[in-house]
Amino acid sequence: MDAALGQSLPSASRSKPNTPAGIFKTLCRAEAPAFQQAIKASDDVLVACTQERALFGELAAQTEGAKAGVAAPIRFVNIRESGGWSKDGAAATPKIAALIAQAMLPDPEPVAQVKYQSAGELLIIGSLGDAQAAIAALAASGEELQPAVLLAASAGGAGVKSKERDVPVLSGKLVRLKGYLGAFEAEIETGNPIDLDLCTRCNACVAACPEAAIGADFQIDMGKCKSHRACVVACGDAMAIDFDRAPQSSTQRFDMVLDLRAEPAFAQHAKPLGYLHVPLSPIQPLLPADAAMQLVSWIGEFQKPKFFNYTQKICAHSRNDKAGCTACIDVCSAKAIRSELKHQRIAVDPNLCVGCGACTTVCPTGAIAYQYPSAADTGTRIKTLVQTYTAAGGQAPHLLLHSQQAGETALRQWGEAAMRSRRATGQTVAGPASNLLPLGLWHTASVGLELWLSAFAYGARRVTVLTTQEEAPQYLQGLSEQLQVAQELVRGLGYAAGETVFSLAQSDAMNIAALDAINTKTELGKSLKNASEYPPAATFAPTSSKRGQLDRVIEHLLAHAPALRQAPPPLAIPLPRASPLGAIAVNKDRCTMCLSCINACPASALSDGQALPQLNFTEKNCVQCGLCEQTCPESAITLVPQLNLSAERKLPRVLNEMQPYRCIRCQKPFGTLKAIEAMIGKLASHSMFQGSAAERLKMCMDCRVIDLYSAENEAKITDR
Repeated sequence: MDAALGQSLPSASRSKPNTPAGIFKTLCRAEAPAFQQAIKASDDVLVACTQERALFGELAAQTEGAKAGVAAPIRFVNIRESGGWSKDGAAATPKIAALIAQAMLPDPEPVAQVKYQSAGELLIIGSLGDAQAAIAALAASGEELQPAVLLAASAGGAGVKSKERDVPVLSGKLVRLKGYLGAFEAEIETGNPIDLDLCTRCNACVAACPEAAIGADFQIDMGKCKSHRACVVACGDAMAIDFDRAPQSSTQRFDMVLDLRAEPAFAQHAKPLGYLHVPLSPIQPLLPADAAMQLVSWIGEFQKPKFFNYTQKICAHSRNDKAGCTACIDVCSAKAIRSELKHQRIAVDPNLCVGCGACTTVCPTGAIAYQYPSAADTGTRIKTLVQTYTAAGGQAPHLLLHSQQAGETALRQWGEAAMRSRRATGQTVAGPASNLLPLGLWHTASVGLELWLSAFAYGARRVTVLTTQEEAPQYLQGLSEQLQVAQELVRGLGYAAGETVFSLAQSDAMNIAALDAINTKTELGKSLKNASEYPPAATFAPTSSKRGQLDRVIEHLLAHAPALRQAPPPLAIPLPRASPLGAIAVNKDRCTMCLSCINACPASALSDGQALPQLNFTEKNCVQCGLCEQTCPESAITLVPQLNLSAERKLPRVLNEMQPYRCIRCQKPFGTLKAIEAMIGKLASHSMFQGSAAERLKMCMDCRVIDLYSAENEAKITDR
């Protein structure tokens, strides 16, 4: 296999020629000098072993004259668990070659960074007892934190270890919490009769209260209080208790928030960076060690890539205060995207964005695009994986897209389970098949329709998106809808009849059976079909333009579509409602040719007839955003998700046209017959449009002014 693998690897997978240094079996041990020679000779070293990552790093640091190391980190690729440990591991050479070739590609281009800064100012929300337990756990970490406590409920004395005011204690209702690491704002409304800033913790009020309404947190439970006011008398000169004090609201800033309540302050799936929800209870009375470590790790200065890029001019969200596409807002699990209707745009907060990329997947125009890595970079990796595998002799490539966190863990444990089962009696786990090509993504939701279809065009026979328990529910829905669009499009074109080319697999790291089921559908003998049912491998280069990439792949699939060889060929493929491709239907009986839909269209899919009253439509440009449908005052437009299979989709076609209405004075056309007649009909009974005023409705703008000033019996503002 060693010689075969060496021949299968591409000689120029990077911008400069690069050949493997050799194939080794004990590179981290007996053959370590070969590794040290390699890092002396090159500043770009790839090691096909992840198990001994730490050891290779140490060897690099200890090697005198090494070009790799801290400045240029060694890169690693896992070809063991994901590549060779399977029931057909002996046939895994093409797969291993593909994994190595993909890993040899250059890193994504750097992008702008989003910066955070935290000095450790921590707001703890919860009861006094829980807060004291959390503070004790944080103090044991040895790091300098500056906690303050917002009392969420009376502790009733339970769990309270000390009455000493060793940290600031705030009381009141949390009205609103917003922000992110280093910039949280807590709006607090104070309304409890006891002012903790004046309270001396003398316990006189606690002893005096006949209803035991005052807890160890020195706050009054107004549900128990019967207004005896014995506490006011007991407080005396401190004057910390005032039942007539008006509620006051204040906003305070914190770097981090630890929420110990049962219900979190943020309802969204992806909480802001710097916010940690750990509900303490009698079952879990102590702050877990990993939670304390997480809080401590948030002290300092941090940065992350700005994952997205937004282009307003092609955004289909709104026009003229009318909302069209809201797909990105609906799918965002971090609530980082908001609508700005008046400005005809969306606004994305890069500090709240978690980089999932779901917004870019559901965006029909590409107005919001994933830029780290870019779609072109990911497309190049897909193309390299699939076509290197095929060139090395592999058959029926199956692309598996997974996350770099939970998905990577699941694949590793799948491979390890296969290894153990091979050594035990009775093999039960097959392991990743030799045609299953895994590609790790920052998040599975970041790759969408245009790249799934491109993978099929580049030669993949199947594309599976592996999701785990880390995805938000709306991500799964969005992925499922987009995958259904891809599947219906491929099926409608006549490819891979009766098979599921695009699918969604759900599992977790411990559910090996669910992972093993992925192979069941992709055994080589069952995956191979007649070559005419698949397109020849495409050669076009990936682009970061969503519509541009989609157009390229559709043109390639159309050029070789089996459905178009039928007699007669289908005119169009109906697609699901989530499709970014389609047409519009115009009800000619309702349409008055006001052409307001043209002004609303963000994609130039609609146009007028220049000198003629026409409504023209170019289907190739339509993104199915619905702005025309929402804008039409006559409700005459309906979206039709589909793919037109004729060349007509690229050309303007007339959806509606009408006879022009000519001015009764100068004969100049200034509207359509139907529109003017509709206006006259609606205003016929209005008192201001009677007699000569009604006739002016039949005139162009210039003639109306002339007639108004030339009429002898017309009342004028200058008359005295």
